Amino acid sequence: MNRRTGRGTLVLIAFLFAASGAVRFGDGLGSSLAWAAGADPVPEAMVAEDCGPLPQELAAAFSAREARVTAQEAALADRAAALDLASEVLDGRMEALRQAETELRATLALADGAAEADLARLTTVYESMKPKDAALLFTAMESQFAAGFLGRMRPDAAAAILTGMAPDKAYAVSAILAGRNAAAPRE
Repeated sequence: MNRRTGRGTLVLIAFLFAASGAVRFGDGLGSSLAWAAGADPVPEAMVAEDCGPLPQELAAAFSAREARVTAQEAALADRAAALDLASEVLDGRMEALRQAETELRATLALADGAAEADLARLTTVYESMKPKDAALLFTAMESQFAAGFLGRMRPDAAAAILTGMAPDKAYAVSAILAGRNAAAPRE
C-alpha cells in the first residue's frame, strides 16, 4: 500500500507542474494574440505601472555599451578593409613571383641548352683529335672531368684515348666511368 501512496504523490506533483505552466502560458497569451492581430500596443500607463521607469544608470550603461559596440564594429570594418588591401597586395606579389619564376626557368633552360651545346661541341673536338694528342690532354685533366668527356664520346674514340693514357690515370678514369650509375635504382 505504501507504494500506491508514492505514485499518487508523484501524479499530484506532475499535475501541479502542468497547472503552473498553463497559468504562465496563459498569462501573456491574450496580449500576444492582440499584438499578432495588429491591435494597439499595450498602453504606456500599464507598462509604467508594471515595470516602472528605466533607471538613469541603466540608460547610461546601455548608451555606453552601444557606443562600445559601434566602435568595435568600426574597428572590425577597418581591419576587414586592411585585410582586403593586404590580400590584394599579396596576390599581386604572388603573381609577380610566378612570372619571375617562369622567366627564371626559361633563362635556366636557355643556359642549360647553351652549356650542353658547348659540351657536345668540345666532345666532338676531342673525338676528332689524334688519340695520342688527346691522351696527353686527358692525362693532364682531373679524373672526374676526363671521365665526363670520355663517357660522352663514341666507344671507339674513348678506347683509343684511354689506350694512350698513363695506366694509373686510365684506371682511375675507368673506375669513375664504371661507378657513375652504381647508385641508380635497379629493377
